Amino acid sequence: MKETPFGPVFDNVLEGIGKTPMVKISKIDTGPCELFLKLEANNPGGSIKDRIGLAMIEAAERDGLITPGKTTIVEPTSGNTGIGLALVAAVRGYKLILVMPESMSMERASLLS
Repeated sequence: MKETPFGPVFDNVLEGIGKTPMVKISKIDTGPCELFLKLEANNPGGSIKDRIGLAMIEAAERDGLITPGKTTIVEPTSGNTGIGLALVAAVRGYKLILVMPESMSMERASLLS
């Protein structure tokens, strides 16, 4: 990661996962507390679930359960976990099959395909 006047520049998209900004809330009375918000929507996949996707794949790699270019990951999902897994799988070289319920909207299904 390289710092620039415009913010950090990452070598790949996965380095951006979890490095989301925090904002101190100052316009709301928080009593004796300081309140900070972590802007998880700024993750590359747009959700806190990017962290979960990265953690799942890193744990499986660390345990020797999966190998890039050889393993196909299958995950039942209808939401942001699938988006996070798709992002990580694409960068790390895994084929990913997401199993979605028939009730899923066409918009959501096309986002995951």
